[in-house]
Amino acid sequence: MFQTAFTLSLTQFARSLSLPERLQRSPARNLALEGLRQRNLALDALFYDVTVITPEEAFYISDSLAAEGAIMIVPPSGLGALTLCETIDEFVLRGGADTRALAVAGIGGSALGAAAFARNVADAVDAPVAVVVSGYGLADVITEAFGGLFFFGHLKGLRPFLEGLDDLAGRPKVGAQAEAKAARSSLDTRTVQALLSDPRLSFRLLTGHSKGNLVLSAALHNLWKRDESRVAELARHTKIVTIGARIAMPPVFTDVVDVMGEWDWFGEINSRRFIPADRRVAHAWHHTNTDLSGHLPVTTTLMEIFAASPIAKDPRVRERDASKLGAAAEAPTTAERKPPSPGSGNTATIENVKKAFSAGPTPGVQPPSSGPSDEGQSSKPH
Repeated sequence: MFQTAFTLSLTQFARSLSLPERLQRSPARNLALEGLRQRNLALDALFYDVTVITPEEAFYISDSLAAEGAIMIVPPSGLGALTLCETIDEFVLRGGADTRALAVAGIGGSALGAAAFARNVADAVDAPVAVVVSGYGLADVITEAFGGLFFFGHLKGLRPFLEGLDDLAGRPKVGAQAEAKAARSSLDTRTVQALLSDPRLSFRLLTGHSKGNLVLSAALHNLWKRDESRVAELARHTKIVTIGARIAMPPVFTDVVDVMGEWDWFGEINSRRFIPADRRVAHAWHHTNTDLSGHLPVTTTLMEIFAASPIAKDPRVRERDASKLGAAAEAPTTAERKPPSPGSGNTATIENVKKAFSAGPTPGVQPPSSGPSDEGQSSKPH
C-alpha cells in the first residue's frame, strides 16, 4: 500500500507544478475541473495497479492526466519507459505501428490509471500496448450528476451529446478530435475508432476495463456502420477481452472473452444481463490494485486466457516466419547430399528434419478440422 500512496503523492505533486502553465489555457475550465480530476486520480490509484508505473513515468504523464483522447505506448515492466502521443500520426511515428494490443481503462479516466492497466496487459502479452486516455471534462461532470459513475453502461448516449461543451470551453486538441462531431461520439471513442480504422495499424488484441469496455464497444459499432469490410477483417484476427463489465460487441466478433470478479457487484450493475461471463475470478472485486485484497489480477488472468486461447498472429509476422521456415528447409536438403561419417549419429537427426519439413501441413499450421484454430474459440456471436 505504501508504493500506491507514494505513486499517487508524486503524481499529485508533479501535477501541481504544471498548474500555472495549464491555467494559461482555458483557465476557468481547468480551475473548475482540477479538484474533480484530483479525486479521479485518487480513485484510479485505488482501482488500478499503479505500483507498476515508475516515479519517472508518473512525473512524465502528470501534466496530461485528464487529456481525453491522448495515446500512450506502454512497454512491459523493465523494458523501457512509456511514450505519450497527442495525435495518431505521432503515435505511428513513435513506434505505434509495431503495437499489436490496444487497451482502454475506465473508472476515473486518468492517464495514470490507463498506464497502469496497459502495463498489466503488456506484462501478459510481453509486448508494448497502446492505450487511450478517457480523460475527465465537463461532459463527465454532467453525466456523473445523472448517476454516470454507477450506470455508465446505460447512459452511453448522454456523454457524447454533452461533449460539445468541452470543445466550446477550449479543451486541448489531442487524439482524433477532427474525426467527427462531438455530438456523435466522445473523443476517446473517436480516437479508438480512428486507431482501429487506420490501415497503418494492426491490432490483434482489444481489451478494456470497466467503462473502457463501453468505449471499445461504441468505437467498433461506429466503425461497423461506416466500414463493414474493415470490421470483418478485424473480427477474423482480433481477440477481445473485457474485464469488469460485459458490454455487447458487434456480432461479427466471435473471439470475445468476458471476465468478471466473483464479488464484482459494481461491474454487474453496469453489464448486459444477456451476456454470460466466460470467466469468473474467485474472490475478486472490481479493482485491479495488487496492493489491496480482493483484486482482479489482470496479468495472470490474461496469461491464463491466452494459454487456453492464443492471440492470432499478425499476417506480416506469419509471412516472416514462413520465409524463415523455407530457408531452414533448404539447409537439410543440402546436408543430405553428404553421407554422415561413421559414428556421427546424424542419420536420425536428418530423418527427423526431413519429416519436419516434408510436404503437407506443419505442426503449427493445421486446418480447422484437425485441431483448434488460432482464435481458439468456436464461432459464436457476442
